[in-house]
Amino acid sequence: MSQTHHHATFDRLPIVDVSGLYSDDLSERIASARELDLAAREAGFFYVTGHRVARELRAALVEEARRFFASPQEWKMRYYIGRSRAHRGYVPEGEEVFAGGARDRKEAFDTGRDLPLDDPDVACSTPMLGPNVWPEQPGFREAVSRYYEEAFALGCVMFRGVALALGLPEFYFDAYLTKPPSQLRLVHYPYDASADDRLGIGAHTDYECFTILLPTAPGLEVMNGAGQWIDAPPLEDAFVVNIGDMLETWTGGTYVATTHRVRKVAQERYSFPLFFACDYRTQVAPLPQFSTPEVVARYEPLTAGEHLFAQTAQTFEYLRRRVARGELTLPEGSRTPASFGREMRADQSAQ
Repeated sequence: MSQTHHHATFDRLPIVDVSGLYSDDLSERIASARELDLAAREAGFFYVTGHRVARELRAALVEEARRFFASPQEWKMRYYIGRSRAHRGYVPEGEEVFAGGARDRKEAFDTGRDLPLDDPDVACSTPMLGPNVWPEQPGFREAVSRYYEEAFALGCVMFRGVALALGLPEFYFDAYLTKPPSQLRLVHYPYDASADDRLGIGAHTDYECFTILLPTAPGLEVMNGAGQWIDAPPLEDAFVVNIGDMLETWTGGTYVATTHRVRKVAQERYSFPLFFACDYRTQVAPLPQFSTPEVVARYEPLTAGEHLFAQTAQTFEYLRRRVARGELTLPEGSRTPASFGREMRADQSAQ
C-alpha cells in the first residue's frame, strides 16, 4: 500500500453481519472478516449486526442512564470526573472543549475496566487505568458493568476478524488487549428547543482502534469519500462502528479514521460509545505488509496510551488546568486533537 486509502462515495453506511465471526467454521469466519474489511476500507464507518450483545443489556444501560441524568445536578456533581484518579465519573456540560474551542450541550458519565488500586499498572499511576466511580443508584453498576463486558467481548471478536482480513494470525491482536483503557461513555443530549438542527461537535476522528456505538436517536453524520456529510441514524439491533487513529496507524492508512460530527437537534437523545483501545504501552506502527517508505514516513510509531491520554488532556477542562499548573505533562510529541484522517481531509478540502 503506497498511499493512504480513499473512501468510496457512499450515501449510506454499509451493514456488516458479524455472526460468521462466532462460527466454529474457519471459512465462515474468513468470509465475515472480508465483509468487515471491505466496509473498513470503503467507508471506515458501518453498522454491525449479528452480534451477541443482548437487547435486555442494552435496554438496561439506557434505562440506568436516563435515571442518572434525570437526577439533580448537585447530586450528579458528587461524582465529578475531576475528582477521580482514573478519568472516571460525571462530565457536566461545558467540561469538554474540542478543536477550535467548540463546546457542545451534553453531559456524560465515563467508565472503563474497573481495576483495583493494588493492580500493578494502577499502583504505578498509569493514566486512564484504575477504579470506576459508581453513583449511589441501585442497579447502575450492575447494568453498566454487564454491558461493558459484553460490548468489550464484541470488540475482541471484531479484532480477530480484522486480523483474518489482514492476513495475520486470528488472535494476533489479543496480546494487546489484556488491560486496555477502553472507555465506555454514557452521553446525554438534553432537549434543546433552540438547536434548530445546527452543527454541534465539530468534525473529528476517534483516538482509539475503533468505536462501538449504541445510539438512541439521529444526529451523527459521517464524511464520505467525496467530502459529503452522510446521516448515520440508528438501525434496530445494530451498533455503529468506526475506525479510529490507532487502526489507521497499524494499517498504514489502508483503514482511515473516518471524520464525523454530531448535529445539534432539538430532541433529547442518548449515545453510548465504547472506545475500543489497545493496552496502554502498546507500540503502534504500520504492520510489515503496509510499511512502504512513504507509509513509514507518514505514520510515526505511537505509544497507544500516551496518544489517548494526550488527546484527553487537551480536551477536558480539569486536565487542561492541571497541565497549565504544571501538575501534568503531556507526552513528548503529542499531537493536537483531530489530527488523524488528515490526508483524506486535506484532499477533500482541495476538491
